[in-house]
Amino acid sequence: MPSSFADLEARLDDLASHDPSASVSAWLGDLAGRCRWSHRADAPHYAASTMKLPLVIAAQRRVVRGELDLDAPHPVRNAFASVKDGSPFTMDEDDDQDPETWAAVGGTRTLRELAEHAITHSGNLATNLLLDVVGRDEVAEVLRLAGCSPTTVVGRGIEDAVAREAGITNTVTAADLGLLMAAVARREPALGGEPVCGPVEQILARQLHVDQIPAGLPSGTPTASKSGWIPGVSHDVALVRPVGEDPFVLAICTTVDLGEHEAAAFVASVAADVWAVDHALDVREVEQ
Repeated sequence: MPSSFADLEARLDDLASHDPSASVSAWLGDLAGRCRWSHRADAPHYAASTMKLPLVIAAQRRVVRGELDLDAPHPVRNAFASVKDGSPFTMDEDDDQDPETWAAVGGTRTLRELAEHAITHSGNLATNLLLDVVGRDEVAEVLRLAGCSPTTVVGRGIEDAVAREAGITNTVTAADLGLLMAAVARREPALGGEPVCGPVEQILARQLHVDQIPAGLPSGTPTASKSGWIPGVSHDVALVRPVGEDPFVLAICTTVDLGEHEAAAFVASVAADVWAVDHALDVREVEQ
């Protein structure tokens, strides 16, 4: 177990030394968005399902402005248009973790249900349906208001192969994920304050995929999180509210050639190390 952040950084650098294509990033900060520790936090990564976090924030902003009704039924279809040229594409149910939304194809689901499943189940079909309603420009505005860098973008929906081949993609940095989650946690007025951020945190707190950062924290530690993974990529960003302690945000992004479960366990181990080092530093500061 590392005794300092320098030891943890050495561990992460050691991984990259054995695999030059590997990239590991981390950002630890408070709810004001002030960084306490980071490691290559501005490095770009494919966003995977972390792009669903700004999307749901954008949806809630439009609800609060009276432009969308969360309880209005929305048609569930497996038919989408590429952002590149409008060409049609469909999604693969086998690549999704959300059978309930797929079971509704040909029927309807409310926008509330789509937002819930995009986060808690990391549902891909629910995400694309929600993105079509909310719009990419609204997602971009959320990233801007949260202070994210130009590196973090949501350029297309999931499985839009034509756009992907044209270089239109979704990217993220650990620092930007941290800033975005911190903005939600502090109820950032620019995002819409409590009416927007409160419901979003509640959805994040119902997260079903908790095998990354939450798994590395002491059992029972309250978290609200959004992870993302595809082969070779595993990320997580978590708002952590330990009982009796100051809340904090931790974001970890990994682009490493590991299997899904091995990659999740690695992210969890980094979170465990961050917790141990940070709490050891707190003890030393008190003693001094």
